[in-house]
Amino acid sequence: MVGLISAVRKGSLAEAAGIKAGEKLCSVCGAQVKDIIELSFYTSDYEVDLEIEAVNGERRQVHIEKYPDEDLGMEFDSAVFDRVATCYNNCVFCFVDQMIPGMRPGLYVRDDDFRLSFLYGNFITLTNMKDEDFDRIIRTHLTPLYVSVHATDPAVRCEMMHNRFAGQLMERLERLFAAGIQVHTQIVCCPGYNDGEILAKSFHDLYSNYPNVLTMAVVPVGITKHREHLPQLATFTKEQAAALIDQVTPWQERCRKETGGTFIYLGDEFYLLAERELPPAEWYDGFPQLENGIGLTRNFLLEWEEALKEMHGFKGAAPVVIPVGESAYRVLSPLLEKLNKKYGTQHRFVAVPNSFFGGKVNVTGLLTGGDILEHVQGETIALPEVVLNSDKLFLDDMSLAEFKKRYAGKVELAKGAKELLHILLER
Repeated sequence: MVGLISAVRKGSLAEAAGIKAGEKLCSVCGAQVKDIIELSFYTSDYEVDLEIEAVNGERRQVHIEKYPDEDLGMEFDSAVFDRVATCYNNCVFCFVDQMIPGMRPGLYVRDDDFRLSFLYGNFITLTNMKDEDFDRIIRTHLTPLYVSVHATDPAVRCEMMHNRFAGQLMERLERLFAAGIQVHTQIVCCPGYNDGEILAKSFHDLYSNYPNVLTMAVVPVGITKHREHLPQLATFTKEQAAALIDQVTPWQERCRKETGGTFIYLGDEFYLLAERELPPAEWYDGFPQLENGIGLTRNFLLEWEEALKEMHGFKGAAPVVIPVGESAYRVLSPLLEKLNKKYGTQHRFVAVPNSFFGGKVNVTGLLTGGDILEHVQGETIALPEVVLNSDKLFLDDMSLAEFKKRYAGKVELAKGAKELLHILLER
């Protein structure tokens, strides 16, 4: 159980102690640590003794004197030094089960690790945890966590997750609540499974536990073309999406009246599919579940308008093309129409069909390098950074470097609306 050091920050205590990238952290003050959470705990003192393994396998002791809250300056290839806890459910909607075979191993990892939930907002089911996991969460006060609920009705949750223990959700949540642990929750909504009255029960059960339950997100099930031997599932129709919005909006109004916050949020796809107006920015309460796709479009529109107000003295740049998912194209296109009219530019969004995943997958974040190359060539391209992982890989395993080689024009990366505008306009 060792931590592989991927980087040592310049000027840090670790660099001064001679620790280098590529070496391994074996123990801290004589104790093996399982993750960066324990590392933080064991190094919160004035003196720290580290056991470091060099690249050649030799081990040495490193003594460091520091302030209790002073960071050592080491970065690791993984936040977890032991095995990541994985999911043993067989959820009817699992996206990993729908991945095309033969891709990089990381795409098939179904993590269900409370440490990744606390550190990065990964959603956990609470079904794959042992008593010692709950004890550690409570002892170290790891809050908030992110929990996949799907349904609070025990029978429905067991059916959807194919796990006979899945129905113990509320009891497990209450154990956390009693210790002051708060949670953000999500429901992957599947027509015919957990919508309608089942969704209503889930809302009332979760909202009755506010503020132990901080938020509740409802996102639509995603279905790819790779569903051989998997249960039959339907995606939402335009009419069903509209009905869900009509069901949830009164709950949102009630929550805002009673708590000042919306509490329950719908994924952008529902509004885009139903061709309904997105809620105003204030209804997203600071976008607490942005990484879960809740409010991404509204946040982009808000950032766009705010950035545009600051861009005094800019002029239009040469034509740029921006690939986006088909679901976002209708909402985003008017932004460029207005910008082009004002600056005399010829920028454009391109709605890229997702041939790789097929099915009804149409969000920007799941676009692949191959699909983008098939539909865009020649002009300067501004890639939304959301299409790449931290290693600069698309979901079809194409690297950004390979994409640049195969693309005929200039390739720019845009993390958000502000960066995109700086590509579309110039001083």
